[in-house]
Formats: sequence, C-alpha cells, structure tokens
Amino acid sequence: MAMREIRVVGDPVLRTPCEPITQIDERVRSLVEDLLETVDAEGRAGLAANQIGVSLRAFSWNIDDELGYVLNPRIVEVSQEEYQDGDEGCLSVPGLWYPTKRAWYARVVGEDLDGKEVVVEGTELMARCLQHEVDHLDGMLYLDRLERSVRKKAMRTMREQLA
Repeated sequence: MAMREIRVVGDPVLRTPCEPITQIDERVRSLVEDLLETVDAEGRAGLAANQIGVSLRAFSWNIDDELGYVLNPRIVEVSQEEYQDGDEGCLSVPGLWYPTKRAWYARVVGEDLDGKEVVVEGTELMARCLQHEVDHLDGMLYLDRLERSVRKKAMRTMREQLA
C-alpha cells in the first residue's frame, strides 16, 4: 500500500475517460489498497483512480469515518426534485471551493474485489461524493458543472495561482 501523489488540473489523465476493469488481478487489488490509503487523510472525502494517475474505473471514499471503494461504478439513480448547491472542492483543484449543484440523493452500482455487485447510496455529502467521483471517471471536473460566471471566476483564480 502507498499514499499516492494527487494529479492536479492540467494533467491530461484527469480529462481522459477511464477504462472499465475487466479482470480483477493483483494490479487492481493494489490500486484499491492505494486508493483507500490515499483517501484516508483528514479533509478527504473521495478519490478516483485517475486522480492518482491510473485510468481505470475505480474510486474510494472516506465519509463519516467509513472507508470504502467501488469498481466499475455507474450512477443508476439520483433524486430528480431535491438538489443541493453547497460549496464543492476537489483534491485535483487544490484550495478552490465553489457552489456546485448536485442531486440530494445518489445510488451507484458497481463491483467489489470478488466481482460481486455492490450498491453504494447516500444523501448530502455521500451523494455529492458519488456524483463527483463518477464524473472524474468520465473525465470531468466539478469545475465543468459550475454556472458560467462562477466557472470564469474559478478559471481566473487558477491561472493567478499558477502564475
């Protein structure tokens, strides 16, 4: 197991949709261990594989003192009428938090390391995490979901930080 370096905005791996996991082997088991160890730090809620440079569909979470992971996740349900629009941040976009509209409830179906189906669901922070991490696996950042004026401000702030 290893605490892995987080890739930040600008790294092309973050904009590349991840490949499905077709075989659960030692590489995938090691990836899950690294995802769990890397997300298990204060202030971290979720971590997608591409955030540590691996283009496979897997993510981990650390919500309410519960660590978990899911392979090949897909969102199968979100609340259609209840939303949340609190501030959202991202390990790959360090230091920036912006109001991001997300469904209040989300359910993800995927697999565990034994190839068995798992269902992960939740409201509020867990729902936000599930939606955020699946976005990562699809090559999206939360910045892509911001309202246009807020996104312009975020991009300007990022450019200023990099200068």
